Formats: sequence, C-alpha cells, structure tokens
Amino acid sequence: MSEPILEISGLSKVYAGGVKALDGVDLTIRKGEIFALLGPNGAGKTTLIGAVCGLIRPTGGTMHAFGYDMESEWRLARARIGLVPQELSTDMFEPVKYAVAYSRGLFGLSPNPVRIEEILRSLSLWDKRNDKIMMLSGGMKRRVLIAKALAHEPDLLFLDEPTAGVDVELRKDMWRLIGQMRERGTTIILTTHYIEEAEEMADRVGVIRGGKILMVDEKDALMARLGRTEALIELSAPLPAIPKELSAFNISLEAEGTVLRYLGGDGSGEGKAQVAALTKALTHAGVDYVGIDVHESSLEDIFVQLVGEEEAA
Repeated sequence: MSEPILEISGLSKVYAGGVKALDGVDLTIRKGEIFALLGPNGAGKTTLIGAVCGLIRPTGGTMHAFGYDMESEWRLARARIGLVPQELSTDMFEPVKYAVAYSRGLFGLSPNPVRIEEILRSLSLWDKRNDKIMMLSGGMKRRVLIAKALAHEPDLLFLDEPTAGVDVELRKDMWRLIGQMRERGTTIILTTHYIEEAEEMADRVGVIRGGKILMVDEKDALMARLGRTEALIELSAPLPAIPKELSAFNISLEAEGTVLRYLGGDGSGEGKAQVAALTKALTHAGVDYVGIDVHESSLEDIFVQLVGEEEAA
C-alpha cells in the first residue's frame, strides 16, 4: 500500500448560523492514486477542497500533507498542491502564457519556458498563447485554469468539477492529461458530476453527503460489494404466478405477468451466472421467453443507492 500523502482527521467547518459544511471528516489519500470524491450539490466537496488548499479556515480537526501540519506549516504544504477551481478567477486581460508563467512564479519557481510550452501544448493552448484570456471561449478559459494549476508542477492536484459544462474535446484532453500526470506520480483528487468518468479513471471512490463521508473504498471492491445484476425477461405468454421450480431465484412478475424481473448478485459476476441458471430453469419449467435485457450496476447506480439510503435515514 502506498504511503499517505494527505491525512485529514475530524475536519469540521461550521458557518455563521450553525450550518455544518463539514462534519468530522476523516480521509487519507495515498501517494500516486486518483481519488474521486462524489456527492450531491451542497454535500461539502468544494468546502473540503477549499480547506485543504487554504481558501477556507476549518472550525476544527487536523490536516497533514507531505508530513507537514497544514495549520503551522501551510506554506510548505501548499507549495506542493495545485487546484483547478470550478469558477474562473484570473486576470482576463493577461495573455495566456504570461498568466501561466505568473502562476509558476507565485510559488517561487524560476521561469521555465520549456515546461510552460509543454503544459500549453498538452492542453491545446499553444496556438492561443499570446491571446488575452478574455478573448477565449469558455472551454479554452477552463484549459487556462488547468494550465495555471499545473505551472508549479504540484505533487497533489485537486480538480473541482474540471469538466462541468465543457465540450467533449476538452473532456478527452483532460482525462488524457490526468493519465500522463498519474504516470509521473502526481496524486489527483477530483470531484465530478460525470460519474462514468470517475468509474473509468479512479482507483478509489469516496461519497460525501451533508458534510460527512458516507464511505471510502477501492472502486473495484465497492462495485463488487454493492453492485447488482438486474435482468428483465420478456415472456411469450403471461404467467398467473411464479412457478415453484423458480422459487429459489430472486424474481418478481411485472407488466401483468408478461415480464420476470431478476435482481441479485454482488457485482463480481455471480449475478450473470444466476441469470444463466434462471434461463435454464425457465426452459425446464416449460416457460418460453422472447427476450432478455441484463444490466450490471454502474458506479452511478451505486452512488444513487448510497445517497438515497442516507436521505431515507
């Protein structure tokens, strides 16, 4: 197991009026991983990122990054952290290359035109390097934010909804760049509304709601533990009731007896095996069917299930 690069313990943030944005958050991030933090709007994702990046002062708890106490040694820790925020916040009158170079200088690093060019080319910004930011499209402005965050070559990078509302081309560039950064050993924490992207990219997933972490797990382990297989079997003729030969399966009759619904498995492939066994049992019971639709839980299905359970509680 990789060494921890960020350790958060009992982190809380209470705003005026008693609103708890963070409620005793415990979280450990491993060096070199891609960690996806998922949660509905207002769950505390941006507040958590702001606390780590020094934009928000926590009410309580402790944070350590790279072994530094982020209260007493925050400058040393922050110098190794990059942030791509949701909102565009930069000088609109600056040319692109100067804005990115300036961000590098803010962290005390010497100019490095070769590295700046590499970053701009990787984000398809090189041809726009002399353009003022105000002249760029929304997607290009988002690319500038990413370039600025990468300028000081951070070891830990936060991406707060990096592809929200941007074009497909930028999204593809972003994920290609994340893959390259991971190969270089950069640790990445991202929040996203595109849960399929987290499913594709993340090593581990955390779910936050109401300022509390509901769970953290390896993505594959999470999908194996909470995933399900659902199958809809369209029958050639309605059934008045489920035959006793099928009583061992977790099935129900729907659509006036014309559809059998199966739900089971654990995301490890067991469900597909049970569906195969169910179809054989149907044949032995003399029940004809004309179609089967099988669906495996996605990370989004599991996320909705987790958040829904918390709301119900």
